[in-house]
Amino acid sequence: MEQVLLGAVSQGLLWAMMTLGVYITYRVLGIADMTAEGSLTMGAAVAAGTISGGGSAYVGVAIAVLAGALAGMMTGLLHTKLRIPALLSGILTMIALYSINLRIMGAANISLLRKITVFAPVQELMGTSKTLSVILLGAVCSILLVTVLYWFFGTEIGSAIRATGTNPHMVRAQGINTDTTIILGLMISNALISFSGSLISQAQNFADLQMGTGAIVIGLASLIIGEVLFGQRHFYTRLLSMALGAITYRIIIALVLKMGMPSDDLKLFTAITVALALSLPRFRELGRTLKKSLRREGAR
Repeated sequence: MEQVLLGAVSQGLLWAMMTLGVYITYRVLGIADMTAEGSLTMGAAVAAGTISGGGSAYVGVAIAVLAGALAGMMTGLLHTKLRIPALLSGILTMIALYSINLRIMGAANISLLRKITVFAPVQELMGTSKTLSVILLGAVCSILLVTVLYWFFGTEIGSAIRATGTNPHMVRAQGINTDTTIILGLMISNALISFSGSLISQAQNFADLQMGTGAIVIGLASLIIGEVLFGQRHFYTRLLSMALGAITYRIIIALVLKMGMPSDDLKLFTAITVALALSLPRFRELGRTLKKSLRREGAR
């Protein structure tokens, strides 16, 4: 059981970066960005392709982040300049990325067995197992990204991005170009998602063309779980809760699998979890209405 939980925590920390990216589009900008499913795979494909070709793992991660930002920019341009709805823009980019990722990989999957990844130096330096090295590096990256994002969204540009998602009309009245803030937000989001994909591929020692399928649902599940369980009073706490939500989601999945649920039903389980979590405000509203009705009946 200990190994199962450690594996779940390690995976959760790597998916935490992806959840932060989903948070930026879904909560900050108010956009359901389907680009995530393509940019996650792109990050894995670029990193795995660089490493398998004899390049540095760190260079592969850097290129993956840049590639993810370009994917987000493409979605942003389709949405802001061509006036294509945000959801459809993300779907179009996601479809295009399937072919691009296949070109990058040259095959349906790339093996990284016996290759030097970003986790190898940590493993050698600390003298720990692969799982513990993933947890250590994942925790450092997650905390660092949360801190950097908290600082960035407190700057003038970051505040403009947040304001764009809240009230774009007010932002335009202040003379800020909302097209620019939307594109920048999508670029940051997909850069984080691609970064997550590059680390995930190295942790599991392979990159697969289908690994991004359902990623947006996993990100939303982690986001909702983080908000419900760990609160959202302060913006830094809200960002940190995304990482904790990703870890919690992975632990839940690990325990459910341990209890005997077929792995083929995982996506169904995730979809139901997200649907129930998103329905919580409605359930609470119905609960308040029912309580008021009972009080009125009691008063009579």
